[in-house]
Amino acid sequence: MAMQEPSIGASTAGTHLFPTYRRRDVVFVRGEGAWLEAADGRRYLDFGSGVAVNALGHAHPHLVAALTAQAEKLWHVSNLYRVDGQERLADRLCAATFADRVFFTNSGAEAVECAIKLARRYHWTAGAPERTRLITFEGAFHGRTLATIAAGGQAKYLEGFGTPLEGFDQVPFGDLEAVEAAIGPLTAGILLEPVQGEGGVRVFPGEMLRTLRALCDARGLLLVLDEVQTGVGRTGHLFAHERAGISPDIMAIAKGIGGGFPLGACLATERVAAAMGPGTHGSTFGGNPLAMAVGSAVLDIVLEPGFLTGVQLAANRLRQGLAALADQFPRLVAEVRGEGLLIGLKLNVPNTDLIDSAFAEGLLAVAAGDNVVRLLPPLIIGEPDIEAGLARLEAALARLDRKDG
Repeated sequence: MAMQEPSIGASTAGTHLFPTYRRRDVVFVRGEGAWLEAADGRRYLDFGSGVAVNALGHAHPHLVAALTAQAEKLWHVSNLYRVDGQERLADRLCAATFADRVFFTNSGAEAVECAIKLARRYHWTAGAPERTRLITFEGAFHGRTLATIAAGGQAKYLEGFGTPLEGFDQVPFGDLEAVEAAIGPLTAGILLEPVQGEGGVRVFPGEMLRTLRALCDARGLLLVLDEVQTGVGRTGHLFAHERAGISPDIMAIAKGIGGGFPLGACLATERVAAAMGPGTHGSTFGGNPLAMAVGSAVLDIVLEPGFLTGVQLAANRLRQGLAALADQFPRLVAEVRGEGLLIGLKLNVPNTDLIDSAFAEGLLAVAAGDNVVRLLPPLIIGEPDIEAGLARLEAALARLDRKDG
């Protein structure tokens, strides 16, 4: 049965906040697993996961226990001292990935900023200080700082903030000839998301990632991956680049690694990370004991044998159901795309229409570019909640079909 349709306009509450979001008029007060409960008692199935952040759902008991235990001991000491949790989490990340070194941040944008600085600094220490430019791809989203909006190159994020930061050469998505043409004596590397999330859930094929890796090797460039949204199991692999059998030189991560707690990291090989000596970069809060406890607890779960296989099985079931819905509503749904539990519905109607209709049915989803709706359920999603999500999405599509038919 459809839920009572709530207001979908911007709330008039919170008038002392910057008006940077068109917030939906709902306040969530608690969550468990894939479900959220609003202040008025309504329950919503969360297929947005805080934009791919709540990888293990809401109030996961292992994360709650880790955070609570750490909160009773120590919150912050700064990076002027050794932090045991940092060393432990860095060891685990390096053991599970290509990396030899880790710098902890509070967010994805900070992790990408670190990656950009590291790519430039590496060439500076190698005797080529002129090599500061990164090749990026149209549709990319790397964050909201001045450097990361320049890297993403999207006009809607650049407008009104002055001349974009220099150092980025943008090429069409997936255009290898354009990449080669853009390489010059000032090029430091190539920066990309293995799957563009904000850009419309557009996937770089494995062969293309292998070609870019080979190109970087041949031309002395660094391959820099933004796995802020795709990492920590979201695509059914620990990190999305693994499906292509390659390794980057630098990788930015965030979102899922904190399971809902603000946490990001920049990972790199020893050869590259050596360029960052004392005083070259820093963070007041990055790597604080609370974040480290939660990040390590996330890895406890994600690295369990069989966990990623379970993500892949859940993704296959959800994709099957979505394909059936695309066949059922061809006027509305043009394509199902993505990898793992990073799934996009390319629509023939405005994506906001479906998001509003799904919300009315008690299902949360997220907009993306290219007129796509993102479905990002928690990685722990089970069969009953997948079926409930598909049922609510079917009702949302039927509601929209009746409205526009």
